[in-house]
Amino acid sequence: MGRAQPVWLLPRRLLAGLLAVAVGSSAAAQTLYKYRGANGEWIFADRPPADGVVDEVRHLGAGKADAEVRVMANDSAKYVSFVAYNPIHAPVQLKLRFKSIRGLDEPNPTERLTWVLPPSSRTDLLSLRKNVAVLASSISYEFEYMVGDPAAQPVMGTLYRVPFAVASNFPVTQAFPDTITHTTRDSRFAVDIAMPIGTDVFAARNGIVFSVSSNNFKSGTDLSADGPRANIVQILHDDGTYAIYAHLNWNSIRVKAGDYVTRGQYIADSGNTGFSSGPHLHFAVLRNAGMNIVSVPLTFEGANESAVRPATGQVLFAY
Repeated sequence: MGRAQPVWLLPRRLLAGLLAVAVGSSAAAQTLYKYRGANGEWIFADRPPADGVVDEVRHLGAGKADAEVRVMANDSAKYVSFVAYNPIHAPVQLKLRFKSIRGLDEPNPTERLTWVLPPSSRTDLLSLRKNVAVLASSISYEFEYMVGDPAAQPVMGTLYRVPFAVASNFPVTQAFPDTITHTTRDSRFAVDIAMPIGTDVFAARNGIVFSVSSNNFKSGTDLSADGPRANIVQILHDDGTYAIYAHLNWNSIRVKAGDYVTRGQYIADSGNTGFSSGPHLHFAVLRNAGMNIVSVPLTFEGANESAVRPATGQVLFAY
């Protein structure tokens, strides 16, 4: 009698923390209205003006979703083998969980079933031997992943370039220890810098772009609804930390996933998208602290290579 084929159940991808909001989400389709303001300036908005006079209506698509990690189960005569595919240009920590197993050996109970997947990689995870005494085998599993290698540690003393043009200055509206909206571990040490929409934003440090969202233009103060609407760029640094530049202007991002950018390179325009009550740039340096994304304290470079710790109310100067 031949062996019955296993019944495969689709795994559930669990996206946790800043990644679910910033990396794993794609924008819903939107309608953009273009019209003249009271002073003749062009206005782009998600609703028409009160007088109904519109120059152009654009129906925007949902855009391209970010690449996602996949875990595949491959069936052979004696084994079921699991392989992970990481298309992201950054290392990823993966945790695999088995919900039910029938007709296969159980994983070693001492095995943590956690891996760090290299950037843009294929990784063999493990194999489970089939039980020849059981004709029908089945397995159900789920997994979650988080960008970043938990073994990576930030380089102490790093001075970040202020992320706007040299000879410019803008005020800090929120920085540690003030936590008006920075109440989570991934935003604790973030810096909010007030700047007009369309201000050039520059990379604060060398790195590889691994996530971009660029086609949103809405903003609001409902975190659950408006958070995923932020336009962002995320850049991986050589010490395993990564920077997030958020609330960027609609359709202004000039880099794509996989690009290597250098400190001081123009990457986008500032804006007022996502969870935001006014035009500003949200900048933070993040690391994976073991399936938890946390922000790390950061220091900007001031005049004569001095260290500048950002503070609420401070005016930042770019040198």
